[in-house]
Amino acid sequence: MDGMSVSIFLLQSVDGSGGGLSFSACFYCTDTCSDFYFGVCILQTDSGGFLTWPNAGTLQVVWSANRGHPVSENATLTFAATGDLLLQDTDGSFVWSTNTSGQSVAGMTVTKSGDLVLFDGKNTPVWQSFSHPTDCLLPGQQLTEGMKLTPNASATNWTANNQLYVTVRADGLYAFVESSPPQLYHQKTVPNSGNNRKTYMTMANDSLAIVASSSSANVSTLPTHSGINMTAGGMMYIRFQSDGHLKLYHTGTYFKQIDDRRINLGCAPVTPISCAATAMQNHQLLALSNVSYFNYVDSKAALPQMIDEESCKKACLQNCSCKAAFFQYGGNDTSKGSCYLPTQVFSLQEDQMEVTHYSSSAYLKVQIAQSPPSSSPRKKKIGEGEIIGYTLAGVISLLIVIIVTLVVIWRQYKLRDDEDEFGEVQGMTTRYTFEQLKAATDQFNKLLGKGGFGTVFEGQIGDQRIAVKKLDLAGQGKKEFLAEVETIGNIHHINLVRLIGFCAEKSHRLLVYEYMPKGSLDQWIYFRDANMLLDWHTRCRIIADIAKGLAYLHEECSQRIAHLDIKPQNILLDDNFSAKLSDFGLSKMIDRDKSQVVTRMRGTPGYLAPEWLTSQITEKVDIYSFGVVVMEIISGRKNLDYSQPHENVHLISILQEKARNDRLEDLIDMNVDEMQIHKEEVIQMMKLAMWCLQIDYNKRPQMSVVVKVLEGTVNVETNIELNFVTMGPTILCNDEKLASSAPLLASHLSGPR
Repeated sequence: MDGMSVSIFLLQSVDGSGGGLSFSACFYCTDTCSDFYFGVCILQTDSGGFLTWPNAGTLQVVWSANRGHPVSENATLTFAATGDLLLQDTDGSFVWSTNTSGQSVAGMTVTKSGDLVLFDGKNTPVWQSFSHPTDCLLPGQQLTEGMKLTPNASATNWTANNQLYVTVRADGLYAFVESSPPQLYHQKTVPNSGNNRKTYMTMANDSLAIVASSSSANVSTLPTHSGINMTAGGMMYIRFQSDGHLKLYHTGTYFKQIDDRRINLGCAPVTPISCAATAMQNHQLLALSNVSYFNYVDSKAALPQMIDEESCKKACLQNCSCKAAFFQYGGNDTSKGSCYLPTQVFSLQEDQMEVTHYSSSAYLKVQIAQSPPSSSPRKKKIGEGEIIGYTLAGVISLLIVIIVTLVVIWRQYKLRDDEDEFGEVQGMTTRYTFEQLKAATDQFNKLLGKGGFGTVFEGQIGDQRIAVKKLDLAGQGKKEFLAEVETIGNIHHINLVRLIGFCAEKSHRLLVYEYMPKGSLDQWIYFRDANMLLDWHTRCRIIADIAKGLAYLHEECSQRIAHLDIKPQNILLDDNFSAKLSDFGLSKMIDRDKSQVVTRMRGTPGYLAPEWLTSQITEKVDIYSFGVVVMEIISGRKNLDYSQPHENVHLISILQEKARNDRLEDLIDMNVDEMQIHKEEVIQMMKLAMWCLQIDYNKRPQMSVVVKVLEGTVNVETNIELNFVTMGPTILCNDEKLASSAPLLASHLSGPR
């Protein structure tokens, strides 16, 4: 679901460790975010409860409450005191609820199996999403008689496709195309075992099974290649697709599907196996139980001298060209058998011992990446003959072509309307034509950098050097563009980058800034070039410049301005290493008479304050980000650095540990001797950063106070809670993350402005 915007809460780790796969209640929307849905999602987290970044992979929605009735921006989800979970649209109209008012509901949770549950005072479920399936079936969930699975309309359309459905009857599983009467296109029956029985479909032992439970239960397993147990490093679930197929997904970390549209091509490793000496130590074997290999029919291919399973596995790990270890033995005696080590793996097959009269184990070699590999779902087609007629597919294809055509026409008209509205931009900035900026940048030839919704080029207008940011319309919309033009075009401060002008012509969106010769701060603090190391006094001045720029935005403008994306990439340096804030595309105006503002989560992973959980924020989210940046400047490393060992990925988690153990000096950049000389000053600066990183935003200082601390007229607060990283619920937006212990309030789905 690339390009989705999502906010999540009630994070529940599958294994209880806080890391790996997790379930969460979530709001989600598609690229345009005109329609919003509430549901249950699967996502990937690290051991600290943070969403892994940037390799969190594709988010998976496994249950949805309001597929038939999407809501608009500013809709609310309320857990009422009466015990009802209620979703209402922007106008207050009813959309969906659990209908549990007056049923003694005491709380709500998402279980480790992915079930959204409302429970009473005895922890007995009152309502659960498992009893109201949509298009997915999770391990342990039962599709009982009378329940249906209905697919989404398409991969990008989240409304239900009610023309197809799968249901369970007393004698088995049935799949229908809706018509009058419905047309059956697939069925799987189970033997009759009497009248007093319960028939249901479930995932058991990584197989999709139809169970008729009575005094002697009958089980019929669908052909899912279920003997291939891929649960190591992932989790399986079943989804009923819009093409009429039931598919088995594997949210693993080692393999990805080669082509989502051509599932017959199979999967490939997320991280290719490397034979470099340093990489071989990261080779591991992924166990697949009850799996055999087709080439065992060639007795010469096996290695009979390796009669024990451990020797077979060890031989594969010691030989880089080996891609898997297959071990075959008779009965339960694992001391005698044969080993096969292929250099290329083709088709695996399920081992049915009652047929083959031998047992078999398989171990696929995988490369463990330094950063968590992308979590792409592994899909397998289930069953045979589960195909909707070509006529229906043709009609759907025709509808898609018509819809795409209409969207293109609509966007053309929308661009024309936008051009007219851009003429109303307020401020003292100059409006340029696209041809003027194209000539000024020598056809956009000299690249300065990428990021912040676009690409930046160096140029010249007259005697003035300029930086032209050419925006990516897929990343920054009209609202964000206007925010940047109007915000920075109407304010002037020595520590804010000056906006000279802009261009809004047809599909072109460009911003013209003053040129900053030394580039962005990240180029000077993340990299180990001896010629680019900043001394301590320069770092102090940069920190002070950032603080002064933020203090101006927060306290000296007619409206408080929250920047909302403070990070080293958005801090630019002039010839004298004076720092200036840039990139106001995500900024938010806050009226002086308002204590906080409601907004959809925005920003960059690793710099986001905990209060984003409620979407109710103040300018103090910038102060939290400032604290993160100060620690990056002091330590000379990224806040989230996946090149580090797993326990050292998150800088603020390390800060928390070092502060509690009185070992702050361990975080000082060891590449600059001068910083060791000024160790006491550096540690005081760390304590200022820790004050800014307080989880409770009321305990963070105002930026004007931070400036006074840096000027030496105010002391750092001594009563600081050494708790900067929370293990509570997590929010994700556009694949961004934060952890928070803020209280759960009514969740708002608000727009950018």
